[in-house]
Amino acid sequence: MALTNRPRTVGAYGTAAGTGTLAALLLVAVCGSPMYVGWVQDHTDPTGAGGWFLRLLAWPAWRLHADDPSQGVLATNLRAILLVVLAAALLYLLPGPQVARVESSGSQFFSGWGAYALAAGCTALLATLLGPHGSLFAAFQSASTGVTYGFFAGWIVGLASLGGRA
Repeated sequence: MALTNRPRTVGAYGTAAGTGTLAALLLVAVCGSPMYVGWVQDHTDPTGAGGWFLRLLAWPAWRLHADDPSQGVLATNLRAILLVVLAAALLYLLPGPQVARVESSGSQFFSGWGAYALAAGCTALLATLLGPHGSLFAAFQSASTGVTYGFFAGWIVGLASLGGRA
């Protein structure tokens, strides 16, 4: 048996894209929940770095009921749904060829982080354009908020992507 044909020992672990998708789902489910959003608004200081970060984590907020009866629950939760779907798609599409060529786990980390930041920016843009009263200017402003969220929260998805198969 040649040294290059060693059996892989990470077979018991999931794929990098799968663990990254699970982390994205957990981020949206926990930090976007109405309970977390209410807590962070009542108990954090928006002028401090910690409070700002905790409030930013609540960006893909979802609700169990729509505030406006003309919008459905789907329209209200479009941003959270799109973020998980786009993050999963980009996590499966982006890192595969890169990680297969590069031996370091840094590639998995940065691919997961970048995929989540790109997914958050695209989600904000699409959710604003597809939502009621969507304009191109509002979509661009929303995309900047989405990318900011993706940059500061994406490292969590990047860490979750470490150690999985490509």
